[in-house]
Amino acid sequence: MLHEQYYVEKEKQERLLARKNEPARFYNGIFTRYKNPVLTREHIPLTWRYDLDTGTNPFFEERLGINAVLNSGAISLNGKYYLVARIEGADRKSFFGVAESDSGLDGFRFWDRPILFEDTCPEETNVYDMRLTQHEDGWIYGVFCSESHDDRSDDPSAAVAAAGIVRTKDLKSWERLPNLVTLRSPQQRNVVLHPGFVDGKYAFYTRPMDSFIETGGGGGIGFGLCEDIEHAVIDEEKILSRRRYHQITESKNGECIVPIGTERGWLHIAHGVRNTAAGLRYVLYAYATDREDPSRVIAEPGGLLLGPLGWERVGDVSNVVFSNGAIVKENGEILLYYAGSDTRVYVAKTSIAQLSDYIFNTPPDPGRSVLCVRKRCELIDRNLEILERENNAPHTVEESL
Repeated sequence: MLHEQYYVEKEKQERLLARKNEPARFYNGIFTRYKNPVLTREHIPLTWRYDLDTGTNPFFEERLGINAVLNSGAISLNGKYYLVARIEGADRKSFFGVAESDSGLDGFRFWDRPILFEDTCPEETNVYDMRLTQHEDGWIYGVFCSESHDDRSDDPSAAVAAAGIVRTKDLKSWERLPNLVTLRSPQQRNVVLHPGFVDGKYAFYTRPMDSFIETGGGGGIGFGLCEDIEHAVIDEEKILSRRRYHQITESKNGECIVPIGTERGWLHIAHGVRNTAAGLRYVLYAYATDREDPSRVIAEPGGLLLGPLGWERVGDVSNVVFSNGAIVKENGEILLYYAGSDTRVYVAKTSIAQLSDYIFNTPPDPGRSVLCVRKRCELIDRNLEILERENNAPHTVEESL
């Protein structure tokens, strides 16, 4: 017989999973935030955390605890919405699990078991932050961070980051491929696979790094090509979106989601990081690249697209939003999944039309405060003229009532 506390916890979880998500009051015309996170540690099945045998667990204690559910790859298949979430155990080790929803806004349920990859990388300690690309070659690829200890150092915190690659057709059976090799960059994180061939080759968005935490000479988001995905080697990386002084990308930046193809170009969402007295602050920003040449930036609006608000700012790593997954629906809507403070996963809704309008019509960052104020004053002057014309325009009796 199961412990009585099992039924208490199960009922709590079912209420959580049945809860409908609603739009938040936040408004900026670009996207709609939603009130509730779509994934938290409370969404993890009880069978993943508790020993249900009352003989070996008489107090119904959590044996394999979960600390957080965060950065999730996202994909839509056969009318369902799937998140491949990073799940961090109480032991700090991360792994992946597939959560399924009918709406993409709520009701995400994890499958019976987490993903277990073939153990082909014995030096690997930790895996996290998978981006899912439905490639034109017919495979679904997952590109994630593969972390290992840097055995050249006696420091137990010294680490090496590489881009791991897996592929699947159904999110159930996964084939592990060799890690991506970048000949000119010693470390890689936040790598994204482009959804189509470029000049007949596989294209990757990279983040060159000199060390595990600091980018060092890494100049921003890179772009590189490789001949063979089964033995992926990139010789040269062209920098697309650069780190810049006193902008949101000052400390580092990296690609977030798989770029979205439109007639005007590829729409990108990335993360930018700056250092503050309270630590690193992560926000999301957007830019666009040429449809035929995705290595050429054609629009880069200034400032952030989405930053942490309210409870999104509270968690293991506060004041952080981070994304590595979005789903584009047939009607052009975009569901953007992002983590709040490395603790839980939220969703925001926009559309190709809205995101395109934002990227192509928002002015770039002019780089200096005085220029930013001039630009804002120009906007104010135009708006005051519009309001004056509106106030002086004749109105009918019906309009006045």
